Amino acid sequence: MNRHQRSEYYVTDEGVYCPEQGPGCRRPSTWEELRHFRFSRLVPRQAPLAIGGTVDTTLSQRIAEAMVPANETDQPDSLIPAGYTYLGQFVDHDLTMDRTDATLGERVTLDQLIQGRSPALDLDSLYGFGPDHPDSAVFYEPGSMRLRTGSTARVGELRDFDGFDLAREQGTGRTLIPDPRNDENLAVAQIHLAFIRFHNRIVDELAANGVPSALLFEKARERVVLHYQWVLRHDFLPRIVDRAIVEDVFTRGRRYFEVPVDPYRDSYQDGHENGDRYATVVPGQMPTMPLEFSIAAFRLGHSMVRDSYEWNSVFNSQAIPATLALLFRFSGTAGVLTADNRLPSNWIPDWRRLFDLVTDGDAGAAFAPPAPGLNRAKRIDTLVGHFLGQLPPGTFGGRLAPGIPDEVEHNLAFRNLVRAEMVQLASGQQAADFMDLPKLNANQILVGDKTAADLNALGDAHPITENTPLWLYILREAEVNKGLLTGVGGRIVAEVMHRCMEGSRYSIVRRPEWKPDLRTPSGRFTMAHLLLHAFDNDPVLLNRVQ
Repeated sequence: MNRHQRSEYYVTDEGVYCPEQGPGCRRPSTWEELRHFRFSRLVPRQAPLAIGGTVDTTLSQRIAEAMVPANETDQPDSLIPAGYTYLGQFVDHDLTMDRTDATLGERVTLDQLIQGRSPALDLDSLYGFGPDHPDSAVFYEPGSMRLRTGSTARVGELRDFDGFDLAREQGTGRTLIPDPRNDENLAVAQIHLAFIRFHNRIVDELAANGVPSALLFEKARERVVLHYQWVLRHDFLPRIVDRAIVEDVFTRGRRYFEVPVDPYRDSYQDGHENGDRYATVVPGQMPTMPLEFSIAAFRLGHSMVRDSYEWNSVFNSQAIPATLALLFRFSGTAGVLTADNRLPSNWIPDWRRLFDLVTDGDAGAAFAPPAPGLNRAKRIDTLVGHFLGQLPPGTFGGRLAPGIPDEVEHNLAFRNLVRAEMVQLASGQQAADFMDLPKLNANQILVGDKTAADLNALGDAHPITENTPLWLYILREAEVNKGLLTGVGGRIVAEVMHRCMEGSRYSIVRRPEWKPDLRTPSGRFTMAHLLLHAFDNDPVLLNRVQ
């Protein structure tokens, strides 16, 4: 969890923000300009930059306390299968991966430094620099284009199962994957493992079809990345964002974030002529990552997290609950595994409970989840899970100002709100004005649809009704839209995802004619289809703990 709280934000044309040191930013060195992940602002700053001092956290405390329900049952479920919560976390790590963290020695070139810092939906968190790079070769099977997997540890009558854990360094348990954040909880770790298996199957299929070994890795990566982007565009995004916004962005293009401009004509694709208002980008230019997405809009997943899951036949509501705390406990980064640093075999997930393999994946009855059925993500609204409101020590990093009570310091909602203040993020209303969108009224800001965070005690005249923290505003928009991002939040997420696909070496945005070549009965390709392919369409492999 601590890796979600960056210590610094390099914002283009502004400088380096260090939230742990208070508001304001400093000028970067030349080296920092090269090596820092490049953030940007989608919404121009409305006021002069405040330097020094501390942020008044009183209001953030009140909001954060209202965002934590007393019990999990107090937050409504959505219709979204719970696995998409952690697919979203996997995507977040793909977008913010620092590909140069392990390669800051002599072997790193200037091109690698610059390119490694630009967000793109290209699965660099899965592939690193590829099997031929000395710092990434450890992620691959020796002499192979296949990614490594690990074995689970025997528990009782359950034997060791090869290929059902991430590969780990012997003795330390350190995960042998490019981004260790993908081992911070068991759910995202197993999503990462599913993508490893998907890649390996694609490699085997291409090799069987005669693809030369010299071309095998790049052909496999291309195929995997394009199917991955297709899943995000046609399956993931429509589940969390108003479909009308998704279709508009992916058919008509972006309106607000790095709007494409013809280098030979001073006009925008969608007709805008105001060059001072919208950040523009020449086709082929590397993307940046807007703070509004990273610190606000894409933190929607914090409201989707459940406090417990129907995980498999051993850990479920009828036996031992698979609590979120245990999902952190049985991971390599945030927890402790077995004595020999492997995942216990009884913690392999039953994928039938996390994704709808029958309806979404065209699978038969053998792939249906057992009672009580499919896990559902919590609705996207202004509540976060009880566990996230009381994070245990060691799951977060960074310092906060003296005098903040321990109980609120452990509240993830509070940390999100304070961090946004420290980098002086635009408010929800400022973002709505920038995008010419209707704004939420005071009642919607304070009470939403009356089923989530109640801020009514602040009163209609409170400044928050005209200057709402962006993250809270976006969650309120979704709450009053039946759990779908709309307005400001919908636009930010759809446009940034579109840009990050466009910025990938392999891109369905730049290749609109491309269609998935993995045949499915319905002609669709969803995350459920990807899982079925990764696990050989075998119900036993998808539910290893019988």
